[in-house]
Amino acid sequence: MDEGLEWMKNRQESGREGEERAVGFLQKKGYEILQRNVRYKRGEIDIIARDGDTVVFVEVKSRSSPSFGVPEEAVDRRKQRQLCRLALLYLQRRGWLHRVDCRFDVVAVSLDTHEIHLIKNAFPSAY
Repeated sequence: MDEGLEWMKNRQESGREGEERAVGFLQKKGYEILQRNVRYKRGEIDIIARDGDTVVFVEVKSRSSPSFGVPEEAVDRRKQRQLCRLALLYLQRRGWLHRVDCRFDVVAVSLDTHEIHLIKNAFPSAY
């Protein structure tokens, strides 16, 4: 198999593994998972959950080694803006805009050390 294709396959598998771990972690914390991998033309929301009365849009970042930094560093301003736009679209399509409280959490998964770190209210919403 081509090295580029192998790298992409490994990356996708790591992402799926990280997301599975994140879901279990969030459920143990009392989150109700509403949807996963909600796709729109402009991107994807990894996990949509409910924490009490709050709708939570969760971005999962996984790393198989610390070589490229800690996972949460990958949620930069560009990614934050993209997630805000996707969340607004999600809320609009469900008639929830201005009817529910929401926030953005980040779950950082270190696959090599099995550590999971939750950052609640990781960045402000434009909503």
